Amino acid sequence: MQTPRPDEQVYAFDWSHQVPEGEWALYRKVLGGLLEQNIPFALGGGFAFSFHARRWRDTKDIDLYILPRDRQRAIEIVERAGFQDLYQQKPYDQAWIYRGIHDGVIADIIWAMANQRAQVDEEWLERGPEVDLRGLRVRMLPAEELIWAKLYIIQRERCDWPDLLNILYVRGPTLDWQHLLRRVEHETRILGGLLSVFSWMCPARAAELPSWLWESVGLQPPVAGPNIPVDSRRVALLDSRDWFGPQ
Repeated sequence: MQTPRPDEQVYAFDWSHQVPEGEWALYRKVLGGLLEQNIPFALGGGFAFSFHARRWRDTKDIDLYILPRDRQRAIEIVERAGFQDLYQQKPYDQAWIYRGIHDGVIADIIWAMANQRAQVDEEWLERGPEVDLRGLRVRMLPAEELIWAKLYIIQRERCDWPDLLNILYVRGPTLDWQHLLRRVEHETRILGGLLSVFSWMCPARAAELPSWLWESVGLQPPVAGPNIPVDSRRVALLDSRDWFGPQ
């Protein structure tokens, strides 16, 4: 069973009560099965976003990151919990994910990035914070790996950069940027694109990031100007709805 290190803080997941009871009952069966079978995993998706961005995003699925070698065991646990393979209803790429569905609720078992850029390794599962999720102690996906995975999702029908901008706003100054740069490797221009947008929207907040980071991604350090965390005029050009929300 996954347990925190003796000196490690266990955080409360303050939004868990917003998950409907019927959905939580299904999630608990899956989470409990993984814990009982000692299968290492980390919680990603909307749960990880909500934790790192400090704002709740409702979700009808649960994303569970595992090592590639554990995928068959994890799939068996999901199916024993009553889920059926979504592929029969809606085909998907089975090279990186298994999608189970039960009464409209989806459980995703993920062992690689969708673009096959990388497979899940131990650092995905060990570096994240430990949280108490309705009495279950589970590990969240690290913010750095969450950013790395979502960085490449810029598609016609979906873009995950709004999630990343929220995470940068909250976690940016405390991220392990050297670790993230090692992960990104030669694709720093993509990370630079995200940081460029972030510094334009939130110049004062961006100025709190390490000064050496900007040169590493091919950018000039931002000029903070007035100490206003978010430039509301610029943000409104992209979306008039709330971007960063109450923290």
